[in-house]
Amino acid sequence: MTTPAHPGRTLFVNMPVADLERSKAFFAELGFGYDPVFTDETAACMPVGEHAFVMLLSREKFAEFSTLPIADPTTHALALYCFSVSSREEVDAVSAAALAAGGAEADGAEDFGFMYSRSFFDLDGHGWQVMWMDPAALAQGPEAFAASVQDADARA
Repeated sequence: MTTPAHPGRTLFVNMPVADLERSKAFFAELGFGYDPVFTDETAACMPVGEHAFVMLLSREKFAEFSTLPIADPTTHALALYCFSVSSREEVDAVSAAALAAGGAEADGAEDFGFMYSRSFFDLDGHGWQVMWMDPAALAQGPEAFAASVQDADARA
């Protein structure tokens, strides 16, 4: 899909957390803030993009939205959460902040040339990835970008 199915669509990802205040403090250390209009003692609305939000919900609040049992993210992966940053250096800085704030490293750095990422587990065990992608690769697509780099290397 190259154009949004609904241009004004907003994404909300609801995530259960064991201790809302502790989770808010953790993500604040990574540079995230909270929308006070949708934040209270049971939930925190964390903007992650222009039209994307993570709702950190107490486990009790989350249970109001789901009839299924809440899985333990330390033993079961239901999703991996990925957000982009503006540079390779910011990937390292955010990852270091996550570890300093009590998170755990999930994987070492992955460097594909046009894309660089690191992964960590938050305080509840949810898996997160911080990634940077070269704007040219984002505009062209990874295969076209790789071909243009190979062409440039061949001419050099």
